[in-house]
Amino acid sequence: MTLVQLDYIVAVDTWRHFATAAEKCFVTQPTLSMQIQKLEEELGIKLFDRSKQPVVPTVIGTEIIEKARAILAGRNQLLETVQERKGLLMGELRIGIIPTLAPYLLPLFVQPFTRKYPDVRLVVHEMMTELIIARLREGKIDAGILVTPLQEPGIREYVLFYEELMAYVSRKNAVYQKTYVLPQDIDPGKLWLLEEGHCFRSQIVNLCELRKISRENSHFDYEAGSIETLRRMVEMNDGITILPELATLDMPPRQTQLLRPFKKPSPMREVSLVVHRNLEKKRLIDVLQQQILLTIPEKIRKNKTPNVVPVEL
Repeated sequence: MTLVQLDYIVAVDTWRHFATAAEKCFVTQPTLSMQIQKLEEELGIKLFDRSKQPVVPTVIGTEIIEKARAILAGRNQLLETVQERKGLLMGELRIGIIPTLAPYLLPLFVQPFTRKYPDVRLVVHEMMTELIIARLREGKIDAGILVTPLQEPGIREYVLFYEELMAYVSRKNAVYQKTYVLPQDIDPGKLWLLEEGHCFRSQIVNLCELRKISRENSHFDYEAGSIETLRRMVEMNDGITILPELATLDMPPRQTQLLRPFKKPSPMREVSLVVHRNLEKKRLIDVLQQQILLTIPEKIRKNKTPNVVPVEL
């Protein structure tokens, strides 16, 4: 049994396809298949059911692969310790980030991070919360940046910051005349929301205590795919939406005039760095967390509140 063989079986379990696993391991498919077959012969068991597509591990294979992941995690931690003693920081960090954070948070920390750690390659993908959790469990990404608390089994959450939620109001809307907003001030029929699947949508539904929004008297029913689209819809039409604080930082005066805070204590969303419990790249995750905290605006960094709006998957 070799560490290379363990790498190969974990890759096949992760990608559920021999050719893809071989490509990710930078070897030919015959080489990968031969090594896995040798390991199966040595153990006297079948690790994968090759008759199914996508390929799946056998019952005992699932157990063996889980132990292989733990062994490989220990190897990676050992290598990380050696690098740390040598003063080195290198490798690849694969990150998933939700779409309502990516356009506002990534520009703050990516360039300072890559400049400070030139030997670390950041690979970032936008994806919904459910997919981030799935990819973490599959080992396809190393960390996620999303909204919490989720309390998902096997997932660890490290809170980064809290950002205030604010109303963004059309000049045609009655709420525009108010200094601050109460959730009950918002007419559900004039509230613009993100489409289903966004955790931010579920937060707004919880904040405004909405269960079902009816637009029966409307000639136009629309759910946006991005926060920027929501802003434009409010500006061009009578209506209101809710924005996270990061999305308001670079607004020109004509847009900031449309912002209305909620009555204190302000509703907040909790943004966290999440990892799987079998964390392999602890030092890389630590420096990522530090860099994010260094680059977010001071006001957001100082936000502290118990008034976190719940999120639902």
